Amino acid sequence: MDVTFFDKAAGYLPDACFERIPAVGILLGSGWGDALTADRVLVRIPYADIPGLGASTVKGHAGEFILYERAGKRIVAWCGRRHYYEGVGWEPVVLPIEILRRMGCPTVLLTNASGGINPVLRPGDFVIIRDHINLVGQNPLIGRHNPDWGERFPDMSEVYQRRLAELLHASANRLGLRVMDGVYAYTSGPCYETPAEIQAYKAQGADVVGMSTVPEAVFAKACGMKVAGLSLVSNLAAGISRQALNHQEVMAAGAAAKPHMSALIDDFLGRL
Repeated sequence: MDVTFFDKAAGYLPDACFERIPAVGILLGSGWGDALTADRVLVRIPYADIPGLGASTVKGHAGEFILYERAGKRIVAWCGRRHYYEGVGWEPVVLPIEILRRMGCPTVLLTNASGGINPVLRPGDFVIIRDHINLVGQNPLIGRHNPDWGERFPDMSEVYQRRLAELLHASANRLGLRVMDGVYAYTSGPCYETPAEIQAYKAQGADVVGMSTVPEAVFAKACGMKVAGLSLVSNLAAGISRQALNHQEVMAAGAAAKPHMSALIDDFLGRL
């Protein structure tokens, strides 16, 4: 990846973004954009203004960088993400994580909307990502090694930190939300999966499926960050659902779950 790409983006951000290390960075996926509770917003920048990032192309992604304070903590939120299927390369996909790394941020919470594969899941449930399966066959770390991004061959035995998963479970249980641990299958998109593919992923141990999160998680883990993953089941996957899949269903599920999403993130942040 081109380091100058990240240099330009970081250089655009105001000094306030780097004057104090944030406690956590949050990357908000489809439907999660309104799930923040802020005491004070310090910086707000549209993605379209950040060099190289560009406006979000997916409905349900607000496309904003927000630096804010909540309960005495400084928090960075990326409201929306870029995806591999957009064909713009890896740099925009992992840019939020690289900026967090440059800010010294130790922890990142990655959120997404997913299709439920495990038969116990239903729309509106939350899945705390325990592990993932990269079905894309691509990795943002491919290419010339940059020692700033960790070792050449980073260990991925525990991408999603157990302690952070325990905190998410504690928050969900306190709020009375339906939640389970699960394995997230990452596909490139933008097509939804076929029923045969879903059955293959199920046989491999996947509980949910989606088109994001894994590149950011891999990059953050390689860089030494603590990673948590949280998925909202927005629909049942192909072949499990009898209905045709569409993005409107994803956005509707996010809208319906918004109070729970907001409460869950807020409670989790209070436990860090």
